Amino acid sequence: MKLSKFSEEGLITFDLKATSKSKAIEELVELASKSKLITDKELLLKDIITRENLVTTGVGYGVAFPHAKTRATRGIVIAFGRSNHGVEFEAMDKKPVNLVFLIAAPEDAIGAHLKVMAHLSYIMKSEVNRQKLMAVKSPGELLQIIDTID
Repeated sequence: MKLSKFSEEGLITFDLKATSKSKAIEELVELASKSKLITDKELLLKDIITRENLVTTGVGYGVAFPHAKTRATRGIVIAFGRSNHGVEFEAMDKKPVNLVFLIAAPEDAIGAHLKVMAHLSYIMKSEVNRQKLMAVKSPGELLQIIDTID
């Protein structure tokens, strides 16, 4: 699966400023809203936070996948943020999160967003892959990496 088709270089930051989950989500929603597919930044933020309040998307190993099915987008959008200092994300393993993939999907995206999340989860299970994303230097390189990892 070519995950890069759901993102672009302008939706990637290697310098998340946030130290809390809510601020990290706000920062990534701001990034995601640069996509021409996002039609309502405030609704996207509301829907992501509503989903996050159900159960944390901090899956452990320094990774989180905040996401929502929402009317705020016309297609699947992935924004990525890296935090070298770590974000308190209430992760399942109680450890800070360094790699955050925010995923926005249209309400009618029946299975596509689940495939995206499953593929990202599979990639992030590997310590080697997580280290690659912690070391990557450019947005283009990140997009290439997430497309070539199997």
